[in-house]
Amino acid sequence: MMDALLIAGKRLAEALRAENEALAKLDLSLAAKLAESKIAATDAFAQAYAAQAKHGGRPEGTIRQQAASLTQQLEALGSENRKLLERAISLQSRVIETIATAALPRIASPGYGPRGYQTPPRQAPALAVAARA
Repeated sequence: MMDALLIAGKRLAEALRAENEALAKLDLSLAAKLAESKIAATDAFAQAYAAQAKHGGRPEGTIRQQAASLTQQLEALGSENRKLLERAISLQSRVIETIATAALPRIASPGYGPRGYQTPPRQAPALAVAARA
C-alpha cells in the first residue's frame, strides 16, 4: 500500500513541477492543459492516501525516508504552485481590466442637455469576471 502512495505522490510531484514551469513562463494555455493531469494526479494521491490510512501501519526504514522526502517536495511544489497561480490570476485580471477600460466609450468633454443643463459623465457598465484555477 505504501508503494502505491509513493508512486501517486511522485506522479503528483511531476504534474505540479510541469504546471509550475508553464506558469513561471506565463504559458497559460499550456498550464491550463496541464491542470487536468494535475487534478487526476491529485485524485489518485488522495485515493492512495485514504487506502494507506485505512490499511494502517507506519512506514519504516528507507520507505519512511522516501515518504518524508516526498512530503517535503510536495509541500514546496504546492506552495510554489499557489504563488504562481495567484500571479497568473492577477495578471489575467489586469489584462481584462485594461481591455474593458479600453472598450468603454469616451466622452471628450462634458456636454449640455436639451434644457441647457450639463450632462453627467457616463458610468461604466457593470462587469463581472470569474476565474477558475
